[in-house]
Amino acid sequence: MSADLHAELVSLQRELHRIPELFFREKETSRYLQNILSGFSQPVPIARTGLYVDLGPPDAELTLLLRADMDGLPVTEENDLPWKSTVAGQMHACGHDAHMAALVVAGRLLSQAPPHGLRVRLLFQPAEEAGGGAQACIDAGVLEGVDAAFGIHVWNELPLGTVALTPGGIMAGVVEFTCTIRGRGGHGAIPHQTADPIVAAAQLVGALQTIASRFTSPLEPVVVSVGSIHAGDAFNVIPDTAELKGTVRTFSLAEQDAVEAHLRAIANGVGVATDTHIQVDWNVHAIPTVNDPVMCDLVRKAVDRMTGLDKVLMDYRTMAGEDFGDLARVVPACFALVGSGNADKGLTEPHHSPRFAFDEAVLGLACDLHRAVAAEFAETGELALGG
Repeated sequence: MSADLHAELVSLQRELHRIPELFFREKETSRYLQNILSGFSQPVPIARTGLYVDLGPPDAELTLLLRADMDGLPVTEENDLPWKSTVAGQMHACGHDAHMAALVVAGRLLSQAPPHGLRVRLLFQPAEEAGGGAQACIDAGVLEGVDAAFGIHVWNELPLGTVALTPGGIMAGVVEFTCTIRGRGGHGAIPHQTADPIVAAAQLVGALQTIASRFTSPLEPVVVSVGSIHAGDAFNVIPDTAELKGTVRTFSLAEQDAVEAHLRAIANGVGVATDTHIQVDWNVHAIPTVNDPVMCDLVRKAVDRMTGLDKVLMDYRTMAGEDFGDLARVVPACFALVGSGNADKGLTEPHHSPRFAFDEAVLGLACDLHRAVAAEFAETGELALGG
């Protein structure tokens, strides 16, 4: 990649980094993108604050969607950089600014030299972090006429020059569960006259660990973690209620459903054993992101077209979540994790950290990968997808 293109990518990413906005509130981000995109295509508003543009002939036989997410996080940035966030309490702490910059430049270059016989749709999707953005775009029709989808995520856990293209589940589904335990409070010195919700909560936490250890196959990764417990105010009073919250992560919808069934059964059993009532609320923030094997193979061939991605991982997965899974449930899709970490430069801070930063060389790699996937899809997509 030329020095001028790299400078353009860095400038775009830094400008976007300065203006992080939370889910479905990405108004300034949307205006900024619209001004740039209108230089080579006509942006179409979608899903409140999102945008998409189409490149290439509208009657093309194949349509490939390339996606970038737009929203930031409610994180106060601790990096001391000239381009640090200008919005109090908000930060691009996950790399979405990089995703947008890479897709904008890739789109401009594709508009100048479109792959033959291919329409490319660039989707700038709102509200990934809180979930719901991808589905909102689907509901608005963004996948109509689309044959396949591709997306990237810069990934600090992987070093620069590495890309993960794992077939099947690559990022986990994200579930938030809440267990509200209603008992009968009373004096701590007279516990036999109560139905203690704290004892029930303690038993429930322990019992939930058996979901991964005894109710699911050891060959199927499952996480059940309790992250919050609240009950009572005084040392000598047994309260009426207790509440615990946690998360479930799986790589398949079937496993996610099975975990829910086990969790509800365990909660019911603990409730019966402790004379309490346990209400379970199950909130799916994101379904698993499951890569289509054919699309993974196509993207693997696209990587061979470019330089800089020297190590391809076909078995790397993470329990972090992404709502790209909603797109991948509708059309064949591949989601790539592009290494952005650099230990020599001290750029290994995890995603969502207030000190998150990545090696800016990944911007060129992400941009080139979008273009390479479009070129490969134009040549082999119809055959690969059985058209």
